[in-house]
Amino acid sequence: MATAKKLTGAGLRGQIAGQTSLSTVGKEGAGLTYRGYDVRELARECQFEEVAYLLLYGELPSEAQLADYQARLQQMRDLPSALKEVLERIPASAHPMDVMRVGCATLGTLIPESSFADQNIVADRLLAAFPAILLYWYHYSHSGKRIECSTNEPDIGGHFLALLHGHSPSDLHRRVMNVSLILYAEHEFNASTFTARVCASTWSDMYSCVTGAIGSLRGPLHGGANEAAMDLIESFSSVEQAEAGILQMMAEKQLIMGFGHAIYSESDPRNEVIKVWAMTLGQEVGDDLLVPVSQKIEQLMWDKKRLFPNADFYHASAYNFMGIPTKLFTPIFVCSRTAGWAAHVIEQRSNNRIIRPSAEYVGVEQRHVTPLNQRKSA
Repeated sequence: MATAKKLTGAGLRGQIAGQTSLSTVGKEGAGLTYRGYDVRELARECQFEEVAYLLLYGELPSEAQLADYQARLQQMRDLPSALKEVLERIPASAHPMDVMRVGCATLGTLIPESSFADQNIVADRLLAAFPAILLYWYHYSHSGKRIECSTNEPDIGGHFLALLHGHSPSDLHRRVMNVSLILYAEHEFNASTFTARVCASTWSDMYSCVTGAIGSLRGPLHGGANEAAMDLIESFSSVEQAEAGILQMMAEKQLIMGFGHAIYSESDPRNEVIKVWAMTLGQEVGDDLLVPVSQKIEQLMWDKKRLFPNADFYHASAYNFMGIPTKLFTPIFVCSRTAGWAAHVIEQRSNNRIIRPSAEYVGVEQRHVTPLNQRKSA
């Protein structure tokens, strides 16, 4: 069972910075809930659009509401021609998270949020458009191909895979993508979400709030752990090599990404879910390396450090087995977490007070300015 750590105040850990009705993290009995629902149950029973609807509109949709919502998102998938022109100017060498940031900001200039009454429309538009923003740039910059940004796929996970691979995904791959998007959709006051709420507290527009959140997620200590985990796993050609390599990294006190968590103390409920799907995908492709290497690393990290895999570690192998390039892992996080970010922006606006914490000053005592001609060189 996932339980919460006893936290110090460092990095604001354990400090209450606001109220939310969107999620609980590390709470006894569930580990992670979205509006009261255990994330494991949501991942088992729901499609991602149901969860996005829950976060943005307050309750799980009926069958008719889900169909209407998915149809609405499908109609918003295409990109303005001006945005496509911008994406075509971004080189293949660019960090994909920079592409997401530029795409979000540009869309905000082309179809701005004219008032807070538009906030749900903007949230839906971003959810619908982000897969195309990423993959239009990816295909054009890497192969010169201009893809169609709309597909007939009913769900965002299937739409993403269809844009990437040029064909509808298998039922298994579609299901895993839906599960992944659900697991990443929301996580209380994490760094990127808090960034979005700080921005929202100034009454800035939704696009600015999400753009700021993308900037926070870009940092390797937040959103890039799944990419780092994949690089680590792929660096070993056998279980034996993985064992030797991890032990050496531990001896050298190197940071091993994808393990431990700022809030959870014993396990991450999201890992419990995605690990099963990663192993299922591994069996599908006949993997005899990535999963065994991952399991060995997991065992060593627990035995030696008492650190457990977080949501990112087995996501790496799951995405790899579906043919997703490693550089696109973190942008998938954006495609999912936009639901949570936007829900937090809406919540912040509903009962707003500008977020302006104080700092503990640790500099020199107050002093007087020495005239320029009397100062000595340092």
